[in-house]
Amino acid sequence: MEITDVKIRKIMTEGRLRAVVSVTIDDMFAVHDIKVVQGDERLFVAMPSRKDENGVFRDIVHPISGAARKLFEESILEAYERQMAVIAAEEASAGEAETGENEE
Repeated sequence: MEITDVKIRKIMTEGRLRAVVSVTIDDMFAVHDIKVVQGDERLFVAMPSRKDENGVFRDIVHPISGAARKLFEESILEAYERQMAVIAAEEASAGEAETGENEE
């Protein structure tokens, strides 16, 4: 199994939910609505879930092995961190342009 694409669909700045992500596997299978969540200790990945008749949320799709879960989590969190770095760089650049620090 190879994760061939990770798309950060939406980034949130408030609350514990940080992003909604889609992952493509082997250029053939897509999983949508994966969430990046800020936990008490670290960011983690929550797979798509649905509330059952007892009000309990159950994963709709999830990795079976620990190695597969690690692959998903590392790939998703790396893509999220890259996207956050791009956003930070753009904001810094915009801030410099506003204050005139980029002028020659």
